[in-house]
Amino acid sequence: MSQYDSKRYASVNRWDPWHLKRIDRLLPLLPGQRVLEVGCGQGHLTIRLADRGINIVGIDANSSAPAISGSDRVLVMRAEALDFGDAEFDAIVSVHAIEHIPPLDQAMAEMARVLKPGGRALFIYPAEPIRGLYAVPTSVILHGTPFRAREVHCHKLTPLRVRNLLEPHGLVETHHEFNLVKSPQFISVFSKGPAGDAPEAS
Repeated sequence: MSQYDSKRYASVNRWDPWHLKRIDRLLPLLPGQRVLEVGCGQGHLTIRLADRGINIVGIDANSSAPAISGSDRVLVMRAEALDFGDAEFDAIVSVHAIEHIPPLDQAMAEMARVLKPGGRALFIYPAEPIRGLYAVPTSVILHGTPFRAREVHCHKLTPLRVRNLLEPHGLVETHHEFNLVKSPQFISVFSKGPAGDAPEAS
């Protein structure tokens, strides 16, 4: 069983309108666009974007997420094994999820695969000075102890590391920034090249 198969964990994630404001500023989405949210939890963001007429689907590893969301747009699926066709999405958004994915290189390859040429991706992730520092509350929820926080946040990420994970799959960083909102976090925005090809070796 996944460590994220927790009804309590799916339930405690609260809606934060800050994330939608950042998406509107950095990755504006239009009605009818096909969008994937990776790590959607109980679907707060997915549902609000769907209400705008965006053709969005959210995925989460937590098997409790769809029932708690009450939305058929929320599916149980792992980012490293996306059950979608190649070049299916105009955009991908992921808010505080990629740091939780153990095979992150595989997940990034999958996200690049399902993104259309010319498509865009936005990632929000913690700016942790020490891996797991901001995952202590989640560790208590999932494991009953604060001492397994490094199992919750599997990666200490920076814009450089995220860029290095995505560039081999044809995604080019167009913007990154650091924010201090509730907790320190990074935002990285990428665009997939017209051919979706990995850069040629020099």
